[in-house]
Amino acid sequence: MNNDHYCIVMAGGIGSRFWPLSRTKKPKQFLDILGTGRTLLQQTVDRLRKIIPIENVLIVTNEDYDSLVRKQLPELLPNQILLEPLRRNTAPCIAYANHKIKLINPNARILVAPSDHIILKEEDFLGVVQKGLDFVTTSDSILTLGIQPNRPETGYGYIQINGDKTSITLNESFRRVKTFTEKPDFDMAQVFLQSGDFFWNSGMFFWSLNTIMKAFHNYLPEVDQLFAEGDAYYNTDKESEFISRVYPNCKNISIDYGIMEKAENVFVLCSDFGWSDLGTWGSLYEMLRKDSDENSVTGTSVFTYNTNRCLINLPDNKLAVIQGLDDYIVVESDNILLICKKEEEQKIKNFVNDVRLEKGEGVI
Repeated sequence: MNNDHYCIVMAGGIGSRFWPLSRTKKPKQFLDILGTGRTLLQQTVDRLRKIIPIENVLIVTNEDYDSLVRKQLPELLPNQILLEPLRRNTAPCIAYANHKIKLINPNARILVAPSDHIILKEEDFLGVVQKGLDFVTTSDSILTLGIQPNRPETGYGYIQINGDKTSITLNESFRRVKTFTEKPDFDMAQVFLQSGDFFWNSGMFFWSLNTIMKAFHNYLPEVDQLFAEGDAYYNTDKESEFISRVYPNCKNISIDYGIMEKAENVFVLCSDFGWSDLGTWGSLYEMLRKDSDENSVTGTSVFTYNTNRCLINLPDNKLAVIQGLDDYIVVESDNILLICKKEEEQKIKNFVNDVRLEKGEGVI
């Protein structure tokens, strides 16, 4: 393994779209949502440590989840767990990690990865990661992974490539990025799929430390300067106090909007390695096994009648009889029951907000 290779794993989200299974006190990245015996965060680190030294893996998360990370990843040292006192989106958490890494290894090449994605073709993924790290070792460029789309997905952002789309070899072809596009409606997603030059935005990025530091200086100087003030404190016992002091002054901004959409030296590696961002119950349903009625059922005491194409997730100690549902989500966790049409699951965030206003934060 190359000791100059680092990974920043972003693990601070609250996963509200997987409510009520995913809750503020224990979001989806800390859950064994696929029933494999390992949580999504553990699976992410299990993959990455095959190609990146485990001592070079940094987890950025909310301070509320410190004990969860330590319990699930006991092999990490405390200095590898970066605790945010507030949620300020992805650019600040990356800037924080950059400055810590700079004091340890200014020659670092870095992969940034979410903690809650699914990778079905692990060997293909590891090969792509190696290609990405090699690319940013020899090029002063920012690289993202674009995923070959196989349906008109409205839940993902898209990347449009420059260059000849007919010559693309998946997991091999690097292209300059033409545009980043936010989540489209269905008709536009259909156009993107048919065009052949749009890829799903995976949210995974590669860069050398020097390249990303220059990008922050050019495009997010106020964020960079804020975290630069802590260079005397990182990796010391004064780091936590400094972070608690400066985070309230940091703007809330994503790395996509703050840098990726503005920089000119952005490339995409056109990829296919069985990826899902597992962002919705619907995307989870696509990953799970189904019975002869196309139901995905978790729970040992569930009886279904005239019920089809449903995702049902119930604790083993809950006996349920479900009759006459078609294309629904049925989830129970800690005495909270959700029944929602799959096609309307984007409303779950609204449901969560309504429950929060009526019942308080304690049930969210």
